[in-house]
Amino acid sequence: MGSGVFDIILEYINIVFLMFTVVLFSMFSFMGYLSTRNSIHYKNKNSFGDLSKIMASPLAPGITIIAPAYNEGMNIVENIRSLLSLKYVNYEVMVVNDGSKDDTLEKMILAYDLVKIERKIDPDWKSKPIRGIYKSTQASFSKLTVIDKENGGKSDALNTGIQLSENKYVGCIDVDCLLLPDALLHVVKSFYQRSKKRVVAVGGVIRVANSCIIGGGTLEEIRLPKNWLAKFQLLEYTRSFILGRMAWGRIDSLLIISGAFGFFDREIALAVGGYDTNTVGEDMEIVFKMRRYMHERKLPYTVEYIPDPLCWTEVPESLKILVNQRDRWSRGNLETLHKHKDMFFNPKYGRLGMLSYPYWFFYEWMAPLLEFFGFFSILLFYYLGILNWEFFVAITFTVYSFSIMFSFYAILWDVYSYNEYNKTKDILTLMLCAIIEPIVFHPIIVWAAVRGNYKKLFKVKSGWGTITRKGFAKA
Repeated sequence: MGSGVFDIILEYINIVFLMFTVVLFSMFSFMGYLSTRNSIHYKNKNSFGDLSKIMASPLAPGITIIAPAYNEGMNIVENIRSLLSLKYVNYEVMVVNDGSKDDTLEKMILAYDLVKIERKIDPDWKSKPIRGIYKSTQASFSKLTVIDKENGGKSDALNTGIQLSENKYVGCIDVDCLLLPDALLHVVKSFYQRSKKRVVAVGGVIRVANSCIIGGGTLEEIRLPKNWLAKFQLLEYTRSFILGRMAWGRIDSLLIISGAFGFFDREIALAVGGYDTNTVGEDMEIVFKMRRYMHERKLPYTVEYIPDPLCWTEVPESLKILVNQRDRWSRGNLETLHKHKDMFFNPKYGRLGMLSYPYWFFYEWMAPLLEFFGFFSILLFYYLGILNWEFFVAITFTVYSFSIMFSFYAILWDVYSYNEYNKTKDILTLMLCAIIEPIVFHPIIVWAAVRGNYKKLFKVKSGWGTITRKGFAKA
């Protein structure tokens, strides 16, 4: 009797894992289809018409780029130079020095001839105290504003910028990111291309800049990263941004905009209280809040997504820094899902409640935990001599093959769409990464996610963390 019950339990476990895998394959296949349709639609829609003359007009809407800076002395001057060279007239670059302990502020003052100015500040706006506001004495740097404040974290720095901005739109980026010169043209076009829906946010693809050649604040040569961890992240980013987020954008169900490149309708951002300073997943949380705000008021809105390679950033090349980063991402994910748990399978929120949130819950949050504990279950079943080898080998080979095929498709579709890496050697290298990623890189990501969830669930004190940059390769 006991043996029969045990067999039933094992069979039940097999069925659960099989169903989970089948649904996962179906979802990813459908995402591949949706992203392809959306990419083709985007390219066809943007293959005609030249908006550069219109968007370069002084009548174009104002936009403020907010870039928090904490101990960015190594690259701050070069990064600001890049932001000041964008092809747009009516924009402001607002760098928020969030209590840096290095020479970040001093380098900015020296390089751009900054002097402290007087500016009215709302005393009721909650943020860490502002120590000074700086503008340049040179007309060529008139678009630059530097806010020096006490350290309060990235969210607090972004909120300070949103409050002090006077433009209709705000762009929240990482100061170490490199924007291509026509980035703002694409962003503003995305805000204005809808006639029946209000565009509350615009996100875009993040590209990996490691080993690329940067000169004068511009991207001069695109190169495949030399570091293998960076190569794996390049593959991961390609798959996530080109296929995953593109697919969610197709059905207007995108729940996250990368903190490295996110633009918002300032009025709505202020209405929801800006970024949450009590979470480490601020980029995901603000999109949840803005979507809920519009949805609950039954206001027609949308979130746009730009697949063009407009933003390039440096990814971690150290295993320790990578694990800390993904640990933080998983904690932010769990915090946001818990805060908005009433959306889970709630038809009131339409596709967001019935599709996007459940997907994020099961396959972004729960999947790493299932993988982790599933591995130890396999070892236990093997030790007890009850492992169903035929089923185990079949499902492992199927999952492994599908993951490689999905990565191959992402690589080839990226080559077809944008051809950033056009050398045969580079493409073959990425394909090699796709083959070994499930064995070498993916377990690291799973472990980081498990560690982050453990910290959050058991209230282990852990903050935003620090990321040490090597800096872009110079020409």
